[in-house]
Amino acid sequence: MDMTDTKNVLLAGATGVFGRQVAEALAAAGHTVLGLGRGPGNDVRADLTDRDALLRAVDGLAVDTVVHAATALARPPMRHRDMAATDVLRTAGTRNLVEAAQAVGARRMISESMVFGYGYRDFGDRVLTEDTDVYGPTGQPPACQRHLDAMRVKEELMLGTPGIEGIGLRFGLFYGAGGTDALVAMLRKRKLPAVKDQGRVLPWINLADAARAVALAVDGGVPGEAYNIVDDTPLGFGAHVRAVAAAFGTPKPLDVPGWLMRPYSYAHTMVTTNMRVSHAKAAAGLGWRPEFPDCAAGLRDLAAR
Repeated sequence: MDMTDTKNVLLAGATGVFGRQVAEALAAAGHTVLGLGRGPGNDVRADLTDRDALLRAVDGLAVDTVVHAATALARPPMRHRDMAATDVLRTAGTRNLVEAAQAVGARRMISESMVFGYGYRDFGDRVLTEDTDVYGPTGQPPACQRHLDAMRVKEELMLGTPGIEGIGLRFGLFYGAGGTDALVAMLRKRKLPAVKDQGRVLPWINLADAARAVALAVDGGVPGEAYNIVDDTPLGFGAHVRAVAAAFGTPKPLDVPGWLMRPYSYAHTMVTTNMRVSHAKAAAGLGWRPEFPDCAAGLRDLAAR
């Protein structure tokens, strides 16, 4: 990259599992990264939900691009209430971050969204696209609707603020370095069953491939547009767990029916969703394609490392 193309990027969530990979991808692309978060590993320390503290923390900074990759998840969410703090980051936190972006003169904002924003339900064999399917639809059960409303608000704020070039990246389920470790540990202790998928599939994406999409979005893409970032091969959650076990040589997980997950309300909702998503728009608009076309390939690479 020509150094004249170098951007100062403020990365919210820089110390998270995904944020660390995004920081590496941005640095590899020649950009200067300032990490934003509450912890000591950040260059700019502030809580996104504290507007006044956030604005004080960014005072005096000159930033070209702001990336919102912050969540409040220390571990995989099992119940709907586990998503409450992340939903607040998607709404109040995003409003504050947009104001901070305006204060530092940022031209562009990149939103980490997710494919579940299309809805938690069985879409059958239909392939979802950004331009034909509603993001954050209404009419779902109240617990799910709270997450959908928050995802929709986050995207609307990031993509629709005047003077800001907003890009939305709707990621599949993450796996990869830092994201698969917990599954491997549970499988080795025989504490993770594999739900019977019964034909259901979900979109997946390797964390490194996802981070590369963020780096491409710093200069690429059409402002105000969203792009699905998923691999080529949707896979049921149970099948993914089995693929992890195969790649890492752990004991084979026990197959269990989906209804056993009902006490874990969010996890049950997730594993019983059936969704296929196209990434054709990202290929055309961002020049992005996954290095790992499916989870099996990505997991084998991860295990080899």
